[in-house]
Amino acid sequence: MALRHAHGPVHHPEWKPEDLLSRVLHRDSNLIILDKPAGLAVHGGPQTPIHLEGMLDVLRFGLTRPPRLAHRLDRDTSGCLVLARHDKALSRLGRLFGAGKVHKTYWAVVAGRPQGTEGRIDLALRKVSNSQGWRMVADPQGSSAVTLWRLLGTGDGMSWLELQPQSGRTHQIRVHCATGLDCPILGESVYAADGAQPLHLHSRAVVVPYWAERPAIEVRAEPPPHMGGALSVCGW
Repeated sequence: MALRHAHGPVHHPEWKPEDLLSRVLHRDSNLIILDKPAGLAVHGGPQTPIHLEGMLDVLRFGLTRPPRLAHRLDRDTSGCLVLARHDKALSRLGRLFGAGKVHKTYWAVVAGRPQGTEGRIDLALRKVSNSQGWRMVADPQGSSAVTLWRLLGTGDGMSWLELQPQSGRTHQIRVHCATGLDCPILGESVYAADGAQPLHLHSRAVVVPYWAERPAIEVRAEPPPHMGGALSVCGW
């Protein structure tokens, strides 16, 4: 089976660390929630010399160490990304994410229209690799993956979906839309042949119950400019 590289095309300018300062959506003594731009990888690699981890020193805000990633987003996915400001926060957030207590909501614009107006995708996933790259595939023997979805609007052969992953598998929403709903996300270059535009997937909101005795931290990120046109066609 021929595999396209799982990271897809690059769609980003030359991001600079100071660009992140205006993208801080929430900051307290324990965590930062950042509006990650589409096209910026969170981790570095041989082909990704510019990456978010290499820029986090600008977000120290007086602490001796930069914040660290509490989870990750795909390079081409924009929106809410949670950072831990110190070791205790990283440990606490790790437990919350691991227990599924952090509530994440995504917006996607997909090709076509799913059957019905809401539902549950229960499709186990497995990673496959060869010399050309890697991708996730649906496999009953793979790791359990569940996504709840709701139709928010339609227009011009597209649908605007709200998606709430109940598990945190790599590329889960992308595979579940393309395979589970037969409605690939616009700009999907790995699970559909639509790499001519940026990926239309956005981490819209996150709810973090950091302290059990206090209200949860709730943050939303506005969609990136490249999604605005398609969202407007679908009724946003």
